[in-house]
Amino acid sequence: MKPHILYLSSYLPKRSETFVYREVLGLRERGMKVSVASLYQSESNLGDEQADALAAESVTVYPAGIPKILADAFLTLLASPLRAIQALLTATRDVFLASDLGLAARCKIPIQYLAALALVRRVANRRITAVHVHMAHAPATVGMMAAAVLGVPFSFTGHAADLFRERGLLEEKLRRARFVACISEWHRQWYNTICKRPDAEYPIIRCGVEIPEKIVGHSPGNMIRLLGLGRLVPKKGFDALIAATAELLVRNIPVHCIIAGDGPERQRLEAQATGLHCIKFIGSVDHPRVPALLAETDIFVMPCRVAEDGDRDGIPVVLMEAMAGGIPVVTGDLPTIRELVQDGKTGCLVAPGDAEQLADVLAELAADPVRRQELGLNGRARVIEEFSSTVNLARIEFALTS
Repeated sequence: MKPHILYLSSYLPKRSETFVYREVLGLRERGMKVSVASLYQSESNLGDEQADALAAESVTVYPAGIPKILADAFLTLLASPLRAIQALLTATRDVFLASDLGLAARCKIPIQYLAALALVRRVANRRITAVHVHMAHAPATVGMMAAAVLGVPFSFTGHAADLFRERGLLEEKLRRARFVACISEWHRQWYNTICKRPDAEYPIIRCGVEIPEKIVGHSPGNMIRLLGLGRLVPKKGFDALIAATAELLVRNIPVHCIIAGDGPERQRLEAQATGLHCIKFIGSVDHPRVPALLAETDIFVMPCRVAEDGDRDGIPVVLMEAMAGGIPVVTGDLPTIRELVQDGKTGCLVAPGDAEQLADVLAELAADPVRRQELGLNGRARVIEEFSSTVNLARIEFALTS
């Protein structure tokens, strides 16, 4: 029987998680049969016809409402009583014995179990052969239970907040998954500290990006154009970008900085940038608009850090996209990011939160367009080699079908 993979995430598709739906679309282009499901209502009007079509077909779980969830769960229990009861016993064990769950999270497991049964009912006629989940927290909990009731393998890709700030049942998921896709070598090493498994069961599968045919940016003018793009949350370090931009002005370096994205930090960041008219906040942007923004950028800046609550980035996809376009990047020196950016060769690393060092690096690059071009070309070559969609779609296809 031809493999039929069910992809599940919290929101599929989602504006800020283009790497998930593009992975689905890429696998379909390679001839794989992939269905999609979403715990919550999929986002639409994403400026991408394929993404919007994916949203229209996505099987949703919680939006159907409690009566429908209970009815579908009951029908699954009637259709597959042994597997459903076994999954219930496993879920009950997890409620009492899991080591990384707070009281509220433990209370959610029965609800997630019912959601898993409802999901099974809604895909029952599709002959699913495997379940793959993006995000290691709630979606992976539901996906793991659903796979057990379907009697098929379960696998997942963990990323950032889902592993750190919102972690739950991670040891159990690492142990029960057929494989765990690691977006970095660092993730593989970290998973091994929790549950040791062979490298073949922790394959390195990056969040791949498309490689544009031509490089972009490299303005010949005196004005240096900076772009920061991402969720406006502490781990992105945009406060350091604002402070560094202010320092460039003090040094009489002409600069224009665009900060694209939205999030809980926006009001605070805008207040920090008061009086700095060279900084422009443009809010969230649909993915199709990103290439145009990059085309008007001389340096892409994302000074990532580890937030106080432990949240941190994996390897930001937009960082790869900037490098794929030949744009020099300056970013925070985190272990995962070092796998993408080799300091001084494929980009520049700065100490997380160090606005003064960031300003120094930006000033050096502003004065040296030849150096910027060299870093951009080297960065593009690194992405082509290891982080392209072509390379990583082949890896995930192999993992899902072998």
